[in-house]
Amino acid sequence: MQIVIDAQDTQRLAGFWAGALADRGYRLPTPPDGAPDWPSWLRAQGVPEEEWGAGFALDNDDETQPRVFLQRVPEAKTAKNRVHLDLQAGGGQRVPLAEQEQRVAAAVERLTALGATHVESRTELGTHWAVLRDPEGNEFCA
Repeated sequence: MQIVIDAQDTQRLAGFWAGALADRGYRLPTPPDGAPDWPSWLRAQGVPEEEWGAGFALDNDDETQPRVFLQRVPEAKTAKNRVHLDLQAGGGQRVPLAEQEQRVAAAVERLTALGATHVESRTELGTHWAVLRDPEGNEFCA
C-alpha cells in the first residue's frame, strides 16, 4: 500500500512528514551512489531542473509500513480532506482519559514544532484527540 500526499513543495512537506512519522521509522532518503546531495544526483542523471521535486518518497526499512509518496500538484488545497491520517498518540479508550490528554498534548507540541497547526482538541466516547494541519493545510489527527 502507498499513501500519496499532494503538495506544492514536495521537499518541504516531505521534511515535515518524515519528522511527524519518525517514530514509525520514516526518514528522508539519502541520495544514491554516494552523491553529496539530491541536486547533484539528479543533475548527474540528466533530470531537468523543472522536474526536480515532482515526487518525493520517504524511506522506511520496515516493509510492512505503507510507502509515503509526495507528489507535486500545481493547485493549493481548497477543501477539507475526504481522507486523513490518524497518528495514534493518545492510546485510545484503554488508557485513562487524563493520560490520553497528556499524550496528545505532547504529540501536538512535537508536531507544531515541526510546522503543523493545531486546529482543535476533542474528547468523545472516552477518546481524546487533536485535529491538526500540515504546513500545506492537509488535515490529520493525533
